[in-house]
Amino acid sequence: MSTTMSFEFRLPDIGEGVAEGEVVQWFVKEGDEIREDQPLVSVLTDKANVEIPSPKSGRIARLHAQVGEKVKVGGLLVTIEVEGGSPAPSTTAGAAPAVAAPAPAAPAATPPSSPPPTGREGRRILASPYLRRLAAERGIDLSTIRGTGPEGRITEADLAPPAAVGPAERTPSPTSAEPPTRAPAPSAPSPSAASESEVSERIPIRGIRRVISEHMSESKHRAAHFTYVEEIDVSELVVLRDRMAKHVEKQGTRLSYLPFIVKAVVAGLKAHPRLNATMDDAHEELLVRSAYHIGIATAAPDGLLVPVLRNADRKSVTQIAREIQELAERGRAGKLQRAELIGSTFTITSLGALGGVLATPILNYPEVGILGVHKIQRRPVYRTDGTVGPADLMNLSVSLDHRVIDGYEGAQFLATVKGYLEDPHQLFAEMA
Repeated sequence: MSTTMSFEFRLPDIGEGVAEGEVVQWFVKEGDEIREDQPLVSVLTDKANVEIPSPKSGRIARLHAQVGEKVKVGGLLVTIEVEGGSPAPSTTAGAAPAVAAPAPAAPAATPPSSPPPTGREGRRILASPYLRRLAAERGIDLSTIRGTGPEGRITEADLAPPAAVGPAERTPSPTSAEPPTRAPAPSAPSPSAASESEVSERIPIRGIRRVISEHMSESKHRAAHFTYVEEIDVSELVVLRDRMAKHVEKQGTRLSYLPFIVKAVVAGLKAHPRLNATMDDAHEELLVRSAYHIGIATAAPDGLLVPVLRNADRKSVTQIAREIQELAERGRAGKLQRAELIGSTFTITSLGALGGVLATPILNYPEVGILGVHKIQRRPVYRTDGTVGPADLMNLSVSLDHRVIDGYEGAQFLATVKGYLEDPHQLFAEMA
């Protein structure tokens, strides 16, 4: 007679440096029969979805994480009832059995009316990577903090020291206090206090949008942003691109202006290597990189992705065009691997024809530079000989981390990029 045993499956190590993942989708529900290697759950990390297969065949006894919930590596995901054998210890896929320990309590189907008591053993700590680092720098134990955000999430305000009570805030003594002549004016209601009848939709910040939110917040808190802008006359580039496109597009690859801009940026980074760098804030060091891995900001249905074009300095314009197209297509289809979304040294963001006149891009932290590309417009310009004629003009804006990059250095970098784009034939001499 066969016996049924419970197998506890924990979130496996899904990549170097990954400490947790967000449950995006369960492919099973409690009570389902499942086969070994059948898709079990999709987990999001670094904007990449990782599909995790079932390590065992059996019946799903319990799902321990809800969609949208973050689970740490080694955290309990699911209990599977398997036939026969001795009770298996709780393990992660591809790893040695974990030391036996009591499993954490499963999250309730609905959040409690108030957050768990401070310091309660086993309480989940809901905090972004930025706030975790900030807490470590300030010597704060997050397990002692009661979060005031949604579902008990810790906010930056929760890490601030309590404000000292000033003289004006002390309660006056009964003998010195005078009765007010009129009631104090009511304070303005917060946005969260708006009537429910005025709320047309509640949109949970989950998945890629949550990752973007945390990453952008960390960038703005960490780096000292400044933006420098140049106007570029790309008349010659327009002609060159049109001529090359006829040949490149026969191979099934669309040739935009972006591959030329990538080559010009690489030339600028070679001339000004401090911009091809990332910040190590923990050690207060600027890490100048020898490889040129260019992040290409790409719009996807769930939010902005930044796939990485690796070793851009070693590739031709046609190769860059083909790889950008492939990365963008797979990004929009949600098929990019985590390795394709990390390790960039400098980022380019462009909205193509919708590029507008000017923007101030937010740094892709820990990088220290990002280039914004804006639309090309034909306008009349004064020539050096005093005549007026048409020209194709475009603005480029570069945002830099002013902690380590001075304005003059940023201006020099953009001047180098401008020189290559205004005389694009230099790009091919650079490759020789």
